[in-house]
Amino acid sequence: MIAAIPVARLFRTREEGGDRVAFVELFFDLVFVFAVTQLSHHVIEHLTPLGVLEGVVMLVAVWWLWIYTTWVTNWMNPQKGPVRWMLITMMLGGLVLSTAIPEAFGDRAAQFAIAYLVMQVGRTVFVAISYAVCDDRTNAMNLVRIALWFVLSAPFWIAGALLGGEAQLPLWAAALAVELLGPAFRYWMPRLGVSPPETWQVAGGHMAERAGLFMIIALGESIIITGTLFSRSELTTPSVLAFLAAFVSTILFWLLYFSHGAEHGARFIQASRNTGIIARLTYTYLHMVLVAGIVLVAVGDELVLAHPDDPIDGTTLVIVLAAPALYLLGNLLFKRSIGRPWLRSHLLGMAALTAMYLLAPLIPGLTALAVTWIANGVLALVVLIDELVWPHEEEAVSDEEEAEFDLEGFDRRDAEEQGASGVGQ
Repeated sequence: MIAAIPVARLFRTREEGGDRVAFVELFFDLVFVFAVTQLSHHVIEHLTPLGVLEGVVMLVAVWWLWIYTTWVTNWMNPQKGPVRWMLITMMLGGLVLSTAIPEAFGDRAAQFAIAYLVMQVGRTVFVAISYAVCDDRTNAMNLVRIALWFVLSAPFWIAGALLGGEAQLPLWAAALAVELLGPAFRYWMPRLGVSPPETWQVAGGHMAERAGLFMIIALGESIIITGTLFSRSELTTPSVLAFLAAFVSTILFWLLYFSHGAEHGARFIQASRNTGIIARLTYTYLHMVLVAGIVLVAVGDELVLAHPDDPIDGTTLVIVLAAPALYLLGNLLFKRSIGRPWLRSHLLGMAALTAMYLLAPLIPGLTALAVTWIANGVLALVVLIDELVWPHEEEAVSDEEEAEFDLEGFDRRDAEEQGASGVGQ
């Protein structure tokens, strides 16, 4: 298949328009709309600390699949037949994996683990072969190292699926830990060494746009849950108010990320000389926190819509307040990583949500609906402060300074040495 067209054309050019998001990438994302919905339902149906941890493990796996594929399509041209068919094949694998999520810690553990490994290893080998055929030995060896790190994690995935029970969660968590540590070690392998810095540069605009699109996917899933539940609910004043509260929270989440984050992040990474470091920290790792917050708020919306006027229980209280707090934390870290100061509005918002959690048990008859609107009020205040403050304080950092900004935890010498030593796929 690779020989059917000039192999060099399998990879993107960096000419104007060469890094735009292709329609097939959006088509590929459809599977992940389903995956995120399945994750929300899993947490709802297993609303215990163990069930939440299982959901976290699967969420990281789903995100890891998606972001690695995003790195690949940042380098390769999805408009070309072999790359397009690779993505379509990945869609099939993603559908198999997504259908296993409800019973991934039960009868379908093997289905989830095998689908995950086949997708990660298969896609990586495809890219390695593509580079090899193009006589790009450096990048080919880079992908070989990544494939070998997936091979290192494979025994943990398989053992967890086969053993099941109490052993499954720690084994799968160990598998993901291996994969998450791979970039930190620059995918070091005996005799093969580490990935050289030049192999990690990315088209910043494409990476930022793809991350923003996944945020829309996750927010869309929240809307799907809200609409579905409301269509099945009795039309009462509490149910209408709960429906409106869920819709308002989705809008506020969108404003927090897209008003002063998404476009600024795109400009920041495009202006940087070290796009790989930014892509790793900002778009590969920190966005996991943002997506987790959105998934959790969808769970909270479902709980509130089911019993809007009942006195709030401890579990619902934690989820309804933890979701916006986690999302604020993710936005705080995301915006800091793209050159913004530590946003006091976000810190104050998290403090207010924490205070509400501590005070809620002291308020008799407090309903889930009331807590949701209070949380929305906190988020609205944060958005309002950002709208008033941003043009004066937050924009004090010029575009030129942004390009020179050293990411937290990296000095300039390390940035120059490691280049784009981030997660590559």
